[in-house]
Amino acid sequence: DNIERCIKKASGELNSDNYEEITYEGYGPNGVAVIVETLTDNRNRTAGDLRHYFDKFGGNLGQNGCVSFMFDKKGVLIIDNSEGELDEDTVMMDSLDSGAEDFSANEDCFEILTDPDSFGAVRDALEEKGYTFASAEVEMIPQTTVTLTDEKDLLFMNKLIDMLEDNDDVQNVWHNWEE
Repeated sequence: DNIERCIKKASGELNSDNYEEITYEGYGPNGVAVIVETLTDNRNRTAGDLRHYFDKFGGNLGQNGCVSFMFDKKGVLIIDNSEGELDEDTVMMDSLDSGAEDFSANEDCFEILTDPDSFGAVRDALEEKGYTFASAEVEMIPQTTVTLTDEKDLLFMNKLIDMLEDNDDVQNVWHNWEE
């Protein structure tokens, strides 16, 4: 039975309803807050893998809620303006008229923040006005950031993020490390 189940799993015949979304929270080197969103068919394997990564690189996996209070869930829309063809005031007014909460202009792009519940409506309204996005996602935005100065902490934090992102179950990694 076990062999047949493994063969079915490898061929994709097992029911995809067995997957569940789980969010893990923990601390990286020097107290960097980390949130990891996963989609897994084996909660024990995923938890063990993540615990191993955190332990190996100077952090620890924590309880749900131990770091999420340090983040705000926001819709983030990025409009590329590297060519300088878009007028900042026009984009800002269009964004705010579409229901955006905040707008900021950087050297080569515009960043628009929305409430996660109105993210889709704001994105659709701006697309109707002819804007295209370099990125459009709901993200966890840190309220404060941590700067790492120790070479070992920098190395471990980079390795922790790489290991998390390389894991097949991991969908998103959010942190408050100021890179």
